[in-house]
Amino acid sequence: MFFTLIRLQFLKSVRSTSFAKSLLMNLFMGFLALLLLSYVFAAGFLLKRIIEQLAEGQNPLDVLNSYLIYFFLAEFMYRYFIQKLPVVDLESLLHLPIGKKRIVHILLFRSFISPLSLIALLLFLPFSLEVVGGEYGWQGVITWLGSILLTSWTLHWFMLWFKQRFDDSMIGLISVMAVLLLGTGSSYMGWFNLGEIMKPVFDLALLSPLPFLAILAFSAGAYVLCFKFYVVNAYLEDLTEEEDVRFVNQSIGFFSRFGLAGELANLEWKLIIRHKKSRTYLMLAGFFLLYGLIFYKNPQYATEEGSGLHWIFIFVGVFITGIFMLQYAQVFLSWNSSNFDFYISKKNGIESLIRGKYLLFIGTSFICFLASIPYAFFGLQFLLLHLCCFLFNIGVLMHVIIYFSLWKPKPMDLNKGAMFNYEGMGAAQWLMFIPMFILPYAIYLPVFFLFNEVAGVIALGVIGLIGMVAFKPLSQVNINRVLNNRYEISSSFRQEL
Repeated sequence: MFFTLIRLQFLKSVRSTSFAKSLLMNLFMGFLALLLLSYVFAAGFLLKRIIEQLAEGQNPLDVLNSYLIYFFLAEFMYRYFIQKLPVVDLESLLHLPIGKKRIVHILLFRSFISPLSLIALLLFLPFSLEVVGGEYGWQGVITWLGSILLTSWTLHWFMLWFKQRFDDSMIGLISVMAVLLLGTGSSYMGWFNLGEIMKPVFDLALLSPLPFLAILAFSAGAYVLCFKFYVVNAYLEDLTEEEDVRFVNQSIGFFSRFGLAGELANLEWKLIIRHKKSRTYLMLAGFFLLYGLIFYKNPQYATEEGSGLHWIFIFVGVFITGIFMLQYAQVFLSWNSSNFDFYISKKNGIESLIRGKYLLFIGTSFICFLASIPYAFFGLQFLLLHLCCFLFNIGVLMHVIIYFSLWKPKPMDLNKGAMFNYEGMGAAQWLMFIPMFILPYAIYLPVFFLFNEVAGVIALGVIGLIGMVAFKPLSQVNINRVLNNRYEISSSFRQEL
């Protein structure tokens, strides 16, 4: 039955009208996966030397055991955002005369065949053969490496259950944030060292098979938990039921003052809350608000002048105050590809749609700016930085990003996830990163060299204010582009994904 289902999946892919496009994308993604796995394998050979450089005079194995927990925390995070669920395949098989338990077993096994399942093996196998094998023999290699692999695979089964149970809900978001803060924040703040708490488990795995057997039991339990959940909920109305998202029908009252454009901005907001891909962008915007913690108090970026505004902070400020707008505007019209004809047929529909998106971008960027105000505790210069970057985002960069995104927009399925999903993305959507990086520095650097960092930051804000004053003619440029190409855009949106 397993090979029969594999054959059916192959025929489904080959007979698809988008087979050539999917094949090209799969070959590219396969090449990228092989390249990344080769880097991981190379890092495994260099792991001992890296540890010796970073922790000179200490036993590399002791150091690694005390930091293994942070590898699993990182794995928890990237599995949460990258790991895919087998729900779509399950839906296509439920009507067949095959037992649900057999279908779930097959799909769970297929989900395990992934590059993510090889990362721990490729990273720690060379180290275990070189270091663990020399000190503890083959038994130590098997039990120590086996404990690491089983922990990684336990996360695989757990994440399949966790994402289907809590994905895109407030509980899921709070849980992921709690894992991140407790795992890394506890050590950074000096509360407790999570690595030292877990270190005895991996130390014991070098001498005894007990940790290996205990983790094997946990892994089996995670698989059973995942299996039972999918079997019990293997009904179309359960697995495809929309998440009960709070505020899904709530409008932003401020937008209602702007007529039809404001109503469409409210409609766009509801679209963001209701659909998986746009909701993922909203969640990522919340995560990236913490981006400044990496840079602002890092001694590496301290300045001699004492202003505290290193040139790299310009990018950080633009990123923090405009992250949602920068991501969402990449596929500016693709979000509306399924109903774009409605706006063409409506009087002033195109103009109102685009102005509504402008309102939404300004509103979300303003919220990001307000959320970044606590960075003022690091110094008032960061409040000035974020204010000027916010003004530059909505006065200048917003128009430029939208201009690039309007070059041959492509259709997009809103119900698919955002990670490794490139629907709606073309060459222009990738090239727009260039002005996003260059434009702020094209204004900042000349003023910085003539005066100082603070003057360069203020120049960004002034240019942004000028852009806000000229908002109507600047936005009209993009509106006219859509009006002139509306039938070509509509035709491209009718293409099958």
